[in-house]
Amino acid sequence: MNSGIDRGIASLIDHTLLKPDATAADIRKVCAEARTYEFASVCVNPYWVPVVAAELAGSAVKVCTVVGFPLGASATAIKVAETEAAVRAGAQEIDMVVNIGELRGGNFDAVGKDIRAVVEAAHRGGAIVKVILETALLDDEQKTRACELSKAAGAEFVKTSTGFSTHGATVQDVALMRRVVGGEMGVKASGGIRTLEDFRKMVAAGATRVGASASVKIVEASAGAD
Repeated sequence: MNSGIDRGIASLIDHTLLKPDATAADIRKVCAEARTYEFASVCVNPYWVPVVAAELAGSAVKVCTVVGFPLGASATAIKVAETEAAVRAGAQEIDMVVNIGELRGGNFDAVGKDIRAVVEAAHRGGAIVKVILETALLDDEQKTRACELSKAAGAEFVKTSTGFSTHGATVQDVALMRRVVGGEMGVKASGGIRTLEDFRKMVAAGATRVGASASVKIVEASAGAD
């Protein structure tokens, strides 16, 4: 490891591996990298939470998983059960996908209840929630409403993307989300963030957490940067 890396950068990154073909060895590798570079968390699919919890035991790196992923169209009861199971297995951060169809259709009551149910389940287990909006599929009004609903539901973060849609984070979306939620919530940029320059643009726009699979490349680049 290059000792010149910027720890401030590493501490904002959720080191992410959500590919469906990831093996146990792949998961353990990202956990080892997260320990080395001191990333904020390791974010994986729910099945791998027990492995990540064991691998990160004794470190400051958080265990993060996804709920209702990647479509957001699971029944609320399933999202809640998934959240509860993840927390029991050691998850400390829950990245949930909103009900995108209901959001686009204007059924904001359903969207808010869905978010709140997951937030309450997570909080009962001491975990925080990041609400994934999937901004690529929304207009600005829908993004705004999703941020407002997430804040009202008590979520800790709003997040741009799953990384599985037509595009990921944009500077414009991060800035919009920050304007809507103010300073009380976190904003996570995710999807397509592969370079130190990408990372810095997102943080400058208001991101307080960045999801990336290119995390090691990003922090290693910081060693040679001003």
